[in-house]
Amino acid sequence: MRVHILGISGTFMGGVAALARELGLTVQGSDANVYPPMSTQLERLGIQLMQGYHAAHLQPAPDLVVVGNAMTRGNPAVEYMLDEGMRYVSGPQWLGETLLGGREVLAVAGTHGKTTTTSLLAYLLEQAGQSPGFLIGGVPGNFEVSARRGQGKPFVIEADEYDSAFFDKRSKFVHYRPRIAILNNLEYDHADIFPDVAAIQRQFHHLVRTVPGNGRLIVNAEDRYLAQVLAMGAWTPVETFGIATGDWRAELLAADGSHFRVSHHGTVLGEVRWNALGRHNVMNALAALAAAHAAGADPVALLPAFAGFASARRRMEVIGQARGVTVYDDFAHHPTAIATTLAGLRAKVGAGRILVALEPRSNSMRLGAHADALAPSLTDADRVVFLHRPELPWDAGKVTDALDGRGDTVPAVDDLVAWLAHEARDGDHVVFMSNGGFENAPRRFFAALDAG
Repeated sequence: MRVHILGISGTFMGGVAALARELGLTVQGSDANVYPPMSTQLERLGIQLMQGYHAAHLQPAPDLVVVGNAMTRGNPAVEYMLDEGMRYVSGPQWLGETLLGGREVLAVAGTHGKTTTTSLLAYLLEQAGQSPGFLIGGVPGNFEVSARRGQGKPFVIEADEYDSAFFDKRSKFVHYRPRIAILNNLEYDHADIFPDVAAIQRQFHHLVRTVPGNGRLIVNAEDRYLAQVLAMGAWTPVETFGIATGDWRAELLAADGSHFRVSHHGTVLGEVRWNALGRHNVMNALAALAAAHAAGADPVALLPAFAGFASARRRMEVIGQARGVTVYDDFAHHPTAIATTLAGLRAKVGAGRILVALEPRSNSMRLGAHADALAPSLTDADRVVFLHRPELPWDAGKVTDALDGRGDTVPAVDDLVAWLAHEARDGDHVVFMSNGGFENAPRRFFAALDAG
């Protein structure tokens, strides 16, 4: 069977491609922008990648077209597919119907932390000997592939609330039918498809409705929007987690979140030391540990395993250090994620200078939905350079003006790299924040430093 995937370089669709290839299917795909790390992973798997969306890519006709949610009517490949009457399906539907039936699905939902929590949960179940399958919205450090079928019954999946396809406006996660679901947090995002928080809450409640009575809901005890979701009705046992509240709790033993004590229902289980930073990652750790326990793993036995956890790429990934400057690449898409990530770094580096290079890349960012919250989210940054491309439909000056002289805007990545090269000095920490390719800016800057 030959499958063509439209939008193959996205983190989710790239994972679908990897799973289809593992099932023995012949897989190829098209995308407007093919770039690492997903392109590298797919090429290594022997999957043919095609640049652009051309009708010729669908000739001869494949047996099935799997359509990514970035595809729209008017796209040449989509129009050709429809005109020729080809068989097509969304990625989430293909996954639910082809791979997830008969598996114990563990779904990780939330506005923030999905990739880290999914990676950690898959890693913990692997350490527990359960050999899980997984699909992660990034390349996890402990596995080096974003998706695999797995030998065991569990399948861990990053469960996104974004819609499934241009012909299926349901959230992706309604296709997964999990037995265990993590509800990590909930904030307003995806301004291009959701008018308000209430609309997102309705989608989360659709997910809650699919979890069976003999399953488990693992829910952030500190999140008021999730409490409102549960108030709409829950038919599944709920376990909660939080720093100072909930069934699963953590006591911070280091301000940067690298060392904490875990308790369950008031009983201390032990301590965790690991390389992840920030309060938000401690919350991710509690969620993953609670879900692993619900899947039958011994949480006490798993605590030492945290020391070996390697975060997914582009989650405060250290690119390297040159001339005393440490360079990080971070997948930032929301002010809360920016604030918590920088707070964790600040707790680690103390008085060291933090320089942030920010690209407003997500749909919500580009639309300006988070504009008012961006400056407050950058409190822990000493200097900020904001990539204000000419096509950005709102004035980034409203962000930099609120930074009290700490921020500048530049129109192009070349200017951004030059700005950083002028500003950075020995002992600085430079963080690139974008949920897109950023024209490879982190590595371009590091190469310039290293050569310098």
